[in-house]
Amino acid sequence: MDSARKPPRILIVDESRITRATLIKHIHEHYDFREEINGEAGWQALVLDHSIQLVICALSMPMLDGDGLLARLRSSRLARLRRMPVLMIAGEHADSNQRARELGASDLIDRNIAGSELLARIASLRQLVEAQNELRERPGLHPETGLPTRQQVESLAGQAWSHALRHSTSASILVMGFDDFAALRAQHGDQVVRKLQMRFVTLLTEKMRKEDTLGHYSDSELAIVSPGTPYPACEAFANRLREAIAVANIAVHGHRLDLSVSIGVANTPVDRVASATSLLGLAGDRLMAARQAGGNRVRAGDDKPPTETPVPRLSHAIDLIRSGHAHAVIPHLALLGKEILPFLELLERELKLGLPLAEIRKRMLDREQGVQDTRQA
Repeated sequence: MDSARKPPRILIVDESRITRATLIKHIHEHYDFREEINGEAGWQALVLDHSIQLVICALSMPMLDGDGLLARLRSSRLARLRRMPVLMIAGEHADSNQRARELGASDLIDRNIAGSELLARIASLRQLVEAQNELRERPGLHPETGLPTRQQVESLAGQAWSHALRHSTSASILVMGFDDFAALRAQHGDQVVRKLQMRFVTLLTEKMRKEDTLGHYSDSELAIVSPGTPYPACEAFANRLREAIAVANIAVHGHRLDLSVSIGVANTPVDRVASATSLLGLAGDRLMAARQAGGNRVRAGDDKPPTETPVPRLSHAIDLIRSGHAHAVIPHLALLGKEILPFLELLERELKLGLPLAEIRKRMLDREQGVQDTRQA
């Protein structure tokens, strides 16, 4: 090791002397280290010692436990502490480990982890932190997500707009965000909201085309610039995103969050606006209109207000029921029932189940008529 360059320092916080000694044995040839026996001492070390670059911490400790130390770090006003990578030593209870993840633990490790695996985990976390720091230092990128800022999105939208005009093709913009975002932040705090935002970013990047660009419309709302995408394809993509969030199993402190997103869609040449900035603003206005109509909606290029959620696809309806959102399916039972009747008839014919299909069909028709009467009233 180059003696002129001091190795990175790792803080080990654990009441157990044996655990601390074992971890030090694993890392001492590669990293400098500091050890503390409780969370309060660990916190003081982190505040005063600016050379610490990573923390390995137990869940259960005297004076201040691992959860308490994590909470202080993630809510710190100092970016150095707020972004500090923390390897939490997993406990015996799954609930406690899950809570540590929700509070912002970077990763969980076993108390008896092998030295090679521990070094690999540390190296991976340090590489991630370095990449994130590089993103934050780049101009035009958001400091929390590393995505293009609103200004950069406007520039990208302008490029897509100009290309569409020159080549007589399409360009679409989606602006999206969680419904009731302020309530989410008030109830669960900034740290949980940031993690939700990053999960949303991950979902979007997995589903986008390579030629699409994801960035910020605001701190809490995202935008996708999609060159060459016609309106129907963009609107269908928006609905798939909305459905994916509606059935996603995202929990905080063991309780599943009832999340939904709304999305505004705008397109050139369908929407006759004068500039790319106006097109982006139109998508933002449609997002607002979708939220005002109750949320969990896609608002696209028609003049009718989004007063109703679209009928879910049958597979999505089943996902909604399984995830505890049967209430979102009930308004559409008549149409979904008509869709599934051929399948029930096949079951009856092949398996001789004795299903009262005539009665089912009649009740479905009665319900559909009742829905139509209500809409016309």
